[in-house]
Amino acid sequence: MQQLYIHPDIAKANTLSTDYYTSPQYLESSKEKIFAPSWQFIGSTHMLSGKSTAVPFTLLEGYINEPLALTRNNDDTLHCISNVCTHRGNLLVPGACQLRHIRCKYHGRMFSLGGKFMSMPEFKEVENFPTEADDLHSLPVFTWGQLLFTSLQPSLKPEDYLGDMMQRMHWFPIEKLEYRADRSKDYIVKANWALYCENYLEGFHIPFVHAGLNEALDFCNYTTELFQYSNLQVGVGKNDEECFTIPPSSPDHGRNIAAYYFWVFPNMMFNFYPWGLSVNLVQPLGTSECKVSFLTYVSDESKLDMGAGDGLDTVELEDEEIVENVQKGIRSRFYTHGRYSVTREQGTHHFHTLIAKFMNS
Repeated sequence: MQQLYIHPDIAKANTLSTDYYTSPQYLESSKEKIFAPSWQFIGSTHMLSGKSTAVPFTLLEGYINEPLALTRNNDDTLHCISNVCTHRGNLLVPGACQLRHIRCKYHGRMFSLGGKFMSMPEFKEVENFPTEADDLHSLPVFTWGQLLFTSLQPSLKPEDYLGDMMQRMHWFPIEKLEYRADRSKDYIVKANWALYCENYLEGFHIPFVHAGLNEALDFCNYTTELFQYSNLQVGVGKNDEECFTIPPSSPDHGRNIAAYYFWVFPNMMFNFYPWGLSVNLVQPLGTSECKVSFLTYVSDESKLDMGAGDGLDTVELEDEEIVENVQKGIRSRFYTHGRYSVTREQGTHHFHTLIAKFMNS
């Protein structure tokens, strides 16, 4: 497996080689080099309805497949712990429930909601027992408002990934968001996860692919801003479109902004609209398949289905058609890589640079 190289000068750079999208070796290696050290969105506090509760989930199901559980202690403390018993590997929490402690249904080993070993039948004769290895592995939990994040093997602080977005959107009513299952949906896309992210990371295609969205946005003033592990596309609205009311404390005060499109490495999109937030998670399933989850959080019901935040399902289907065609095209013997538009594809170049950095580490 060759090292990846992206020239730091976008005007001189070639895009990633097609091997990255088609080789099972790159996909497998990306698990530990890109996804394990990254911070991943795992839901919101609405999942835990009260104290002494637990909710199991699988991190990056279909790819990494790590069984985890979110718990809330009686003292209201949140934990993210392994959902695998340290005795024989049985899954512990089968579904969302209220409980005072976690007891394995296989042999009765018991843990606190924070993952600490408590007791085990028939183990009196076992030497050097228990040890820290008998506790459930605990993962860090980072909270922004009600949004929750964790990392399997964090090498960087969560603020390194999320801090620029949090600072820019400090005025956004993150605490008022309400999750809407009726407006949330999963899509299976027949394309590599990175191709889907690339498409998101440039507004270059909007006039050609998204007629409806193009009507809402002033494409001439569409801009991209780069940060260390994230970037932002700012969608300026046309005069008659629904836009944010932005306070003087924001650098965007006085601008007619219809949408903020934040991407956080490697696979998370946070789309801020006047009505709320659409979180998009891109989860690899194979070299040519991924699952894209659209999770809807509403803060102002009266502004739904207006402006750039309207018709998200239509926009998604238009994107699917394009990236699925690209997935077919990159298998051509006549295509190995492309070039970047200096003015319109800064986000894609940034993404490729980070992929090369992490894969070569």
